[in-house]
Parts: sequence; C-alpha cells; structure tokens
Amino acid sequence: METKNKRSTFSGQLGYVMAVAGSAVGLGNIWRFPYLAAKYGGGTFLFTYFILAITFGFALLISETALGRKTKKSPIVAYKQLGAKKLQFGGWLNAIIPMLIVPYYCVVGGWVCKYLFEYITNNSASLVNDVYFTSFASSPIQPVFWLLVFAILVFSVVLLGVEKGIEKCSKILMPTLVIMAIFIAGYALLTPGAIEGAKYYLIPDFSRFSIMTVVAAMGQMFYSLSIGMGILFTYGSYMRKEIDMEHSITQVEIMDTLIAFLAGLMIIPAVFAFSGGNPDTLNAGASLMFITLPKVFNSIAFGNIIGIIFFLLVLFAALTSAISLMECCVSVIQDQFNFSRKKCCIIILAVICILGIPCSLGFGVLDFIAPLGLSILDFFDFMTNSIMMPISAACTCLLIIKVTGFKTVIDEVEYSSKFKRKKAYIFCMKYIVVPGLMIILISSILSTLGVISI
Repeated sequence: METKNKRSTFSGQLGYVMAVAGSAVGLGNIWRFPYLAAKYGGGTFLFTYFILAITFGFALLISETALGRKTKKSPIVAYKQLGAKKLQFGGWLNAIIPMLIVPYYCVVGGWVCKYLFEYITNNSASLVNDVYFTSFASSPIQPVFWLLVFAILVFSVVLLGVEKGIEKCSKILMPTLVIMAIFIAGYALLTPGAIEGAKYYLIPDFSRFSIMTVVAAMGQMFYSLSIGMGILFTYGSYMRKEIDMEHSITQVEIMDTLIAFLAGLMIIPAVFAFSGGNPDTLNAGASLMFITLPKVFNSIAFGNIIGIIFFLLVLFAALTSAISLMECCVSVIQDQFNFSRKKCCIIILAVICILGIPCSLGFGVLDFIAPLGLSILDFFDFMTNSIMMPISAACTCLLIIKVTGFKTVIDEVEYSSKFKRKKAYIFCMKYIVVPGLMIILISSILSTLGVISI
C-alpha cells in the first residue's frame, strides 16, 4: 500500500506499457472495431486507423502523458500547476469523465462475467436464444448482482496499489489476452467459409472508402487509446523520469492496434462464415458480443471451450480498462483531499453502486427513464464519449498551444527520449488535432441523433 503523501510509481517501462496498454485495450476494441472494419472496406479501414494512430493518436498520447509526468499530479492539480486558470474546466472534465464512465463500464463488465459463468457451467445452449440477453438485461436482480461481482474485482486490484495491484495484474492479463486472441483468431480461420471473411477483412476495398471511413477510424482511435479521460495524465504521473516516454507510447500504440486487429480476425471471419458471407449481419456493441457470437460459437466444433476462452479474454480486456478508470478516480480524490488509498477506493465503489445500479436497471425496471430517447447506460456513454471527451482533449491541446507552449512537452519527452517524431508531433498539434477533435464531437452527436451513420 502507498502512504498518503508519497506518489505511486510504476516499477519500470514494462509495467507502464502493460498498464497503459491494458487501459487502451477494452470493450471498444472487441465489439466496435470489427464492425467498423467490416463496414468500411476491411483493409482500407485498417490502413486509415493505423495512420491516424501514429499521428493524431500519438500527439495526444504523448501530450497527456508528458504533462502528467511533469506535474506528478492528476488532471485538476496538473492544470492548476501549469497555470491554466482559464482552462481549469478541462482539468475538471478529465477528472469527472472516468467517474461517470466506470459505473456503466462495470455494468457491461458484469454482463461479461455472467456469460463467462454460463459457458463455464456448460449452460451455453441457452445463450443462443434471441431473447436470452434481453431477458437477463431487463431482470431486476441479475444485472445488479453481476455488476457488483465485476466492481469488487476491480476494487480489489486498485486497493493493492499501483505497483502491487495495477502493474502486476496488467503484466499477467495483457500477455494472456494476446495469446488467447491469437488462439481464437487462428481457430476462427479454420472454420469452413472463414477464409472468405478473412479476405474481406484484410484486402482493402477502396470502393468503400469515403470521408466517413476517416471519421469512423478517428473516433474509434480516440476512444480506444483512452484519450481525454484523465487516465494518461494519471498514469503519466506514475511514470519514472528515466523511462523512455516516446518508446513506451509507441509500444502502447502497437499493442492497442494489434489487439484491435486480432479482434477483427477473431470475429469477422467467424461471423462471415456463420452468416453465409453476409457482412451486414455484423453489428456493433452488445448485440455482437451477447447475441451473434454465442450463436457462432454454438455452430462450431468445441464451441463451448472457444466461448470460455473468448469471454475470459473479454473479461480481461474489460478489467484492465475498468482498473485504469477507477485508478484515475482514486488519484483525483487523493490529490484533492489527501485521503488514504483505501478510503478513496471505498468512495469510488460507492459511486459505482449509486450510478451503476440505475444503469444496470435501465433496460427493465427503470426503462421508463430515457433521456434523449436513450437508456440510462447509453445516455451516460453518449455524454462522456461523444461530448465530454473530445472537449476535454481539446482543452489539453489549448493548454499546450496557448499556455505552456510546445517546449514544455518537448522538454519533458526529451528528458528520457530522443523524440524522433518531434516535428510530426508539432505539425499534428498545430494543424490536425483540434479540427479532428471537432469532427469527432460533431459526428458523434449527429450519429447518436440518427442524422448520419457510423
């Protein structure tokens, strides 16, 4: 356990990379990336995503991490230390966003736990029923129970601290996750008819390329890399000065892109084969993971074993992301009130229950509460991902461009790195990132309102 006043740190570069990669690799990689890749021409989308990750994504990753390491504080205090009086709003957004995300993320994590339990207890046959997920999600008791199971798992890791809890957990879960993803992808490719799906996924179809391909890839990359939600500030504040920051961030980009790529290779060929070659059956979100994939697993040899491995993989991905979200919340409270880690963890667990339980009941008992026509969970997701996160990231850009100057970030990076991508970083921050964030903000709102389709 850490003392009240001593700042936690990762033991070294591997610990940092595994923790940040764990934060980046979450449900979005698994249930949204394959859908977008299938919709926007497979290889065309992959190429677009990769280019954006090493430019737009890198610029924001290195900015937030550098400011976190320089100040050794969570976002609110970091903004204050950097003299951003007019942009303090950005620091508060960075702090509030994870507190709003972690409760509903734990709800979905609970769903994953439930499905994994059904596969382990050999009850997977019932999951292929179209109404199973709806019946479970609308139950007044089960979603709350599984929310608490998942939340306690997250709480237990964060309570142990940065090095003994988060770092040790990430070092075990992330390599295991990669191995399982490779195994399932390999098995999926052996499914009769899957090779056609693999070709569809891997071979670029430039006839499907459009400006929406770029918008969709940009939005996916932004959410996937944990940008604009305070996590990179917080984990950056735990990074030791001697760790090569640029190299670490590059490794995080590679790990995140690899998992997203493998998710597509796990899911697209298998669904493609199951549907008889119809890519339109590949939906995004809960329907893909909790309705379509159980049917796919049920139709293949050793489907129950594959189901166990897949949902264990998803659980690991959800856990590492939820842990980073909760740790960000803990860091903010510690910096603001100097509470002990144990007290902070209990407070956040209470927040998860207060906000998470209504989210978990929003598909049944509380389905009459529908702000903007959305369920409670979807509303929280819309407000954080579509509105608050792009604005939060834009505030960080303005903080650097208008207040601290690029030199602050560059000096921090060059303390431990050669910063080979310095010119590209400055160019992206000056001309690409802020317009890109505005595109993400506007397109996300229009998509939620049904004006455009992403």
